[in-house]
Amino acid sequence: MLHTFHATRGMVTSPHHLASQAGLDILKKGGTALEAIVATAATLSAVYPHMTGLGGDAFWLVSYPDGRTCVIDACGAAAAKANLALYQDAGHTEIPWRGGLAANSMAGAVSGWQEALRQSAAIKPGLSLSELLKDAIYYAEAGYAVSDSEAALLHTKKAELAHNQAFISAYAGGDALVRQGEIRRNPALARTLQHLAADGLDSFYTGRIAQALAHDLQQAGSPLSIEDFTSHRAILTAPLQAHIHGAKLYNTPPPTQGVASLAILKLFDQLHAPDAESFAHIHGLLEATKKAFLFRNAHVGDPAFMTACAQSFLNDAAQMKNLASSIDMKRAMPWPAPSQQGDTTWMGAIDSNGVAVSMIQSLYFEFGSGVFLPETGLIWQNRGSSFRLAEEGWNTLKPGRKPFHTLNPAMARFDDGRAMVYGTMGGEGQPQTQAAIFTRYARYGIPLQQAVTAPRWLLGRTWGAESVSLKMECNFSELLIQQLKQAGHDVELVSPFSSMMGHAGALVRHSNGMIEGAADPRSDGCVAAF
Repeated sequence: MLHTFHATRGMVTSPHHLASQAGLDILKKGGTALEAIVATAATLSAVYPHMTGLGGDAFWLVSYPDGRTCVIDACGAAAAKANLALYQDAGHTEIPWRGGLAANSMAGAVSGWQEALRQSAAIKPGLSLSELLKDAIYYAEAGYAVSDSEAALLHTKKAELAHNQAFISAYAGGDALVRQGEIRRNPALARTLQHLAADGLDSFYTGRIAQALAHDLQQAGSPLSIEDFTSHRAILTAPLQAHIHGAKLYNTPPPTQGVASLAILKLFDQLHAPDAESFAHIHGLLEATKKAFLFRNAHVGDPAFMTACAQSFLNDAAQMKNLASSIDMKRAMPWPAPSQQGDTTWMGAIDSNGVAVSMIQSLYFEFGSGVFLPETGLIWQNRGSSFRLAEEGWNTLKPGRKPFHTLNPAMARFDDGRAMVYGTMGGEGQPQTQAAIFTRYARYGIPLQQAVTAPRWLLGRTWGAESVSLKMECNFSELLIQQLKQAGHDVELVSPFSSMMGHAGALVRHSNGMIEGAADPRSDGCVAAF
C-alpha cells in the first residue's frame, strides 16, 4: 500500500475493511462523521472482536469546521466493590490479567456512542440506531470471516483464555477453535445490538441489557454490579493542546497518555533532524519518547488523583526547552523505565461538511479479560488489570477510580488550513507510531499512505510481552540499524509489517475540501471514500 486515497465527499479508515465500508454507507446516506464512526465501531465489535467491542472503553476527539475541538471521555471506572481487600483476600499481589477479577471496571464505549450521537444531532437530524447498527447486526448474526489477526491471537492465547468455558464455546468451530477464514457467528451479540437499536443505547446501562450484563459478570466472578452500570456517564471535555511549527496538535487528557504523544512531537520540534528516516530523525524521536514517558509514568492517571497538570507541563516553555536540550543527539539515554501495554482499534472519519473524528476503542489486552458473557455475546475488557494493588501512589486501585489508559486518538490543525486525524492501536507504541506518521507526513512531506506503510519501531513492551528492547521492523536500512546500535540502543529486529507495530490510519482534509486517507497494511483495514 503506497498510494494515498483521495476523495471530496467523505472518507473513513479503520483496521477492518467491512467496518470502513459500514461507515462509508452512513456518510452516503447523509450521516455525519460522528454517526459514521458509531457504525464503524459497532461493526468492528462484530468482525474484529479480539481488538474491540461493547465491553471496552473509548475516547473520541472531534474537530468541527468552525474551529471547535472536543473530547468524549467514555472511560469506565473501577467497580464500587473493587478494593484492595478483595484481591488480598483472594491471595493476589497483582490484579490478574484474565478472568472475573480482571473484569473489574465499567465499559464506557457505548456511552461514548451515545454522547457522539447527541453531538451529531446538534448538527443535523440523525439516522436511526437501526440504520447505524445494521451492518454490525448482520455480521454478528449471519457471520464474518475470521481474520488472520484474530485466528493467530486466539491460538496463541488459548491457554490464557481456556479458563472461561463460555469463551471457548463461543469460539468452537467443529472439534477445535475457529481458524482464519472460517465463518464465525455471534447470535447473542446480534440480539444485544438489536435490543440497543430498539430500546436506545442507554439500555446498556439502565435497561434489560444492563441487567443481563451484570448477571453474567457476577457469574464470572467480576466485582461489577448493576449499581456500577447505572452510575456511569461519558464526559464531554476539552482536549490537550500543543503548538509546534506550522500546526496546532490535539490529543486526549488524562487518564490517557495523550500528554506523552504531544510532548514527543513538541520536543522533537526543537531538535535538528533535517532528513527523513535518518539517524537524527529516528533517534531524536526515540529520545523525545523517553523524556515524555518519564512524565507519563510518574503522573498520568485518573485526573482526580493526579498531582501534576498535563496541560501545564505542555505549556511550560522553559521546561520543554530544558528537556529538549537534555537530549543527546549522539547517544541513547539509558532505558527501560516502567512501561504500559494493551491493544485497541483506531478509526477516523471526515464528512463533506468538514467534521473530523479521531476515535479509539479498546478491550485493553487481546480478547480483554477473556470473560465472554453468553447472554449478550460480549467480551469484557481487562483495563482495570492495570491498577496497582497498593495503598497509595500512581494508578492504585480505588473504587470508582479511572484506570490509566494507553488510548489516545490524535488530531492536528495546520496553519495552511489542513485538518488531520490519526492514530493506532499498540499500547506503549501508540505515541511512537503517531510520532512516526506525523513527522513523516507533516515535517518531511512524505505522502500519507507511505508515512503509514513505512517501517516502524517500538520502544518498550506490547502484546503482554515483557521485552523492553527497541523493536524495529527489519526493512529499515542496515546503515540506520547499525547507527542506532552504535549509539547504545538495544535493537531487536522483527519481521516487516508486524502487528506488534500497531494498526494505524490517518485522514487529512485540505482547505479546498479534498480529503486524503491511509490505512495500515499491517491490519485488515482499508480506506473507504466517495
